[in-house]
Amino acid sequence: MKKSELSKYRNVLKTKQAELAQVVRNRDGIAIEKSPDAFDEVQYAAERELAIHNLDRDSNLLRSVRAALRRIEEGSFAVCLHCEEDISPKRLAAVPWTAFCIECQEIVDRSQGDHRDDFDELLINAA
Repeated sequence: MKKSELSKYRNVLKTKQAELAQVVRNRDGIAIEKSPDAFDEVQYAAERELAIHNLDRDSNLLRSVRAALRRIEEGSFAVCLHCEEDISPKRLAAVPWTAFCIECQEIVDRSQGDHRDDFDELLINAA
């Protein structure tokens, strides 16, 4: 991959990293609110669960972005962590923090049980 392309991806990833870091810092939505009304309590709990889910998703995405930035620095960016083939430019344009080529990502998405653990281990080691 050319230096200009890597620089483009580095800039995109750094922008995404800054955006996600700001979102992850804001934890107002997970504050526990009390109300004398039982229906309000249920609504507060549902909103808190949604905020926790969103925070978890954004935290995972932030880890993926940081891992992609490390792969750029190490020289392994755009190479699938599983099959070690090049990741297509179209896929990188759509998801620049991806760690897998489209075929391996499909396997990850379909996998259950032991295979999922193998891919989770790859991601943990990449992060």
